Amino acid sequence: MSIIFIFIDGLGLGSKDESNPFFVNNTPFITKILEGSSLTREAAEKELGQASLLGLDATLGVEGLPQSATGQTTLFTGVNAAKYLGRHLRAFPNRSLKKILLEKGMFRQLHARSLKGTFANSYRPEFFHKLISGDKRHFSCSTLINYYAGLQFRNFDDLNNGDAVNMDITNHFLRERGYDVPLVSPQEAGKRLVKISRGYDLTLYEYFASDIAGHTADFAKAAEVVNKLDTFLGSVAESIDPEKELVLVTSDHGNLENMNVKIHTNNPVPALAVGKDHRKLFKLLKSRQDISGVLPSILEVLRE
Repeated sequence: MSIIFIFIDGLGLGSKDESNPFFVNNTPFITKILEGSSLTREAAEKELGQASLLGLDATLGVEGLPQSATGQTTLFTGVNAAKYLGRHLRAFPNRSLKKILLEKGMFRQLHARSLKGTFANSYRPEFFHKLISGDKRHFSCSTLINYYAGLQFRNFDDLNNGDAVNMDITNHFLRERGYDVPLVSPQEAGKRLVKISRGYDLTLYEYFASDIAGHTADFAKAAEVVNKLDTFLGSVAESIDPEKELVLVTSDHGNLENMNVKIHTNNPVPALAVGKDHRKLFKLLKSRQDISGVLPSILEVLRE
């Protein structure tokens, strides 16, 4: 079997109220897969016909609001990075977190088990200049686990050939900044992600426009993100073989689900599993309870 791991930055499980764009906007795919429910706290803890939804603790037993560097390090290594540091760390990983990412990064753990992994995101040309120069100061956690594993980074040639997906799904972000790349519909991007995943045991895709929209507290931007994500995730789910492939959608901390604030939240984050063995993954994640259990649970499912 194979797993598509979709990491959505800044997505928590919010309440059924007007502050939550996943409740106030139409989400045809999510509502269908959750058998009539929106993506909210009230819909969690359920094993359904095609999918399971669980809420995972992102605070990791450490006071303060969860942040990206520690949350993502935890997701991609299985190590409780916030507890290791004794605090939550925002933005990019520091030296201590880089050491964890080097030693315990997801792709290196896959390789140690003779499993193949890949990162589906495309990178802009200026990234490759930094890569050549050795300037890794502002490399994200996902970039570092790929780098430390010695895996290739996908470029605009891959993007144009349908062998990569940009972080905003449709390439609109790139075109606004003057890059000559074609627009791609969310439906087509979903199909491309599934196509990329075939031939690998685990494929990672990262979407972080959600966290950006959450920090703006702009309801129109949030609605755009929600609609795009719903269509994209629906396309991924419809394109997989549910007898052979599993999709896991999760996050590092809450943000977008409460548009009344511009900061992160303490809300649980979703673990939405669709496809083969979704109930098994649900049970494994539930037994571990927080986001440090994501990678160990993935590895256990892949081992079977």
